[in-house]
Amino acid sequence: MEDIKSKVLEVEGLIDYQEGSVVSREIIRKETGTVTIFAFDKGEGLSEHTAPFDAMVQIVDGVAKITISGKDNILNKGDMIIMPANEPHALKALEKYKMVLTMIRS
Repeated sequence: MEDIKSKVLEVEGLIDYQEGSVVSREIIRKETGTVTIFAFDKGEGLSEHTAPFDAMVQIVDGVAKITISGKDNILNKGDMIIMPANEPHALKALEKYKMVLTMIRS
């Protein structure tokens, strides 16, 4: 991976969509947390799961449905939501979308 530190980056351009897939690219990995960008093709998603830490999702393109503890949330470009630690959540692409996932381990 090229060194992207200290460079101005256009977030949407950091990852490309792939037909029928969920693609991810880790931007930062530290002991204290990670920042990862994802691209979901329409209809793709991540099944319900939990994580031991809060995670913030910011939508940078498209439309996503993020279900947290059984409650559906529709997010559009520019929206963000915090998925609380230890609560079940799932993600689905209503349209293809890109998101930045920030997880802070503490």
